[in-house]
Amino acid sequence: MGWYLKVLRDYATFSGRARRKEYWMFALINALIMIGLMAVDLVFGFYDAELGMGILSGIYVLAIIVPSIAVSVRRLHDVGRSGWWFLITFIPLIGQLVLLYWTVKDSQEGSNAYGANPKGFAEEL
Repeated sequence: MGWYLKVLRDYATFSGRARRKEYWMFALINALIMIGLMAVDLVFGFYDAELGMGILSGIYVLAIIVPSIAVSVRRLHDVGRSGWWFLITFIPLIGQLVLLYWTVKDSQEGSNAYGANPKGFAEEL
């Protein structure tokens, strides 16, 4: 949960680097929260099949969009890519696969244009 809270604390920080662990722990906890909220939406009748989500999950998505993009940009920085590469997700299928590859790729060794390698220096949360 510490990694999730770290991303929320740095919700609008688009500079620097994010380790794989930070990115994927945030993604995991984010997915679990989303599943829980969708279940609550279903139970209370807030779920809209046409939209594919309910009121609570929709509010959560709006609240978490900036931190999600920010951690994705920092993850791209960690592998030596510009944050603008995040826009590749707008290319159907291929864009998502390329971004997935970059997010599972190991950190770039040493410092790069976006800062020092956080791997090994970050305290465990």
